[in-house]
Amino acid sequence: MDFTSRAIAYCRPGFEKDLAAEFAARCAKSGVAGHSLATPDSGFVLHEFDAPLEEAQRVVSYDHLIFARQLVWVRESLEDLPEKDRLTPILAAINRVHGRFGRVWAETADTNEAKTLSSFLKRFMPHLERALHEGRRLVDRNDAPNLHLFFIDSSHVFICTSDPANASPWPMGIARLRMPREAPSRSTLKLAEAFFGLLSEDERNSSLRAGLRAVDLGAAPGGWTWQFVSRGLLVTAVDNGPMSESVRATGLVEHVRADGFVWKPSKPVEWMVCDMVEQPSRVAQLVAEWVASGRCRRSMFNLKLPMKKRHDAIEQARNLIYKRMSVSGRDWTLRFKHLYHDREEVTGYLASIKHG
Repeated sequence: MDFTSRAIAYCRPGFEKDLAAEFAARCAKSGVAGHSLATPDSGFVLHEFDAPLEEAQRVVSYDHLIFARQLVWVRESLEDLPEKDRLTPILAAINRVHGRFGRVWAETADTNEAKTLSSFLKRFMPHLERALHEGRRLVDRNDAPNLHLFFIDSSHVFICTSDPANASPWPMGIARLRMPREAPSRSTLKLAEAFFGLLSEDERNSSLRAGLRAVDLGAAPGGWTWQFVSRGLLVTAVDNGPMSESVRATGLVEHVRADGFVWKPSKPVEWMVCDMVEQPSRVAQLVAEWVASGRCRRSMFNLKLPMKKRHDAIEQARNLIYKRMSVSGRDWTLRFKHLYHDREEVTGYLASIKHG
């Protein structure tokens, strides 16, 4: 019996090696053999497990993989699709997959070459969706599995599925966010995506309420500050540089001209966020000290990664945070994700946990 299962994880082109290293680390930790096929600049990694699907899904999850925009599980692979009738073999493959699906997405890697498929997919997908509806394979349920058609080219497709509770909520794992007109910089989109990509709905509802207090270290010109004030939070923006007029005009911002690595609040706040250009280890120590000491309950922060040894830089930062938090006497959670709006950086979330 063949117990081999496969997963595909999408990523930013150029980060395939880092993503493959994460797969290898998860497999080594669990004792499950496997190997990755990671073509440079392809925008995805195909990983094969020497284990049945159910066991492989226990080895790795979407949240485990920092550099994965999306994680899907391969059910069928079709090559040499006939140019005049791709629908018939694709439907036949889907019909060999048990169950019904909540959503169906046609996806490609995020590369210029793959984007040439967009016109083909726009023509093809309405026919597929109509056939799936007629076959009653689609159901209006948020918890139903997602169906992914990951096209390598117009003649090669992987038929995949994902669990909505263990996957990105966005097609291709890309958060298509509109740039707010009043926001002073595009960096605001990083924090907007982080709120949805790293926080649960309950966490967003409880921590992003009007009247709560936040501190933005290295705030100028105010892209991250804007995300808080647009929700009614009160922000202390710490930066020696000037803040945008659109942010200051809200009346919810106190601008303090000071060094973000030195300044401290007079009383605890809900949030501290940090998007300063600095060594990852230094930012990690700063964030850990704020949460461990109780200056803030939670923090969202960016780590600017070196071009080489990105994985090592993240692990060093993680270890520094673990070391400080382990002697804090607090329960805590730490998450990392390489978001769509990140470049040579990853976004982290550290929070102390209240019980009861």
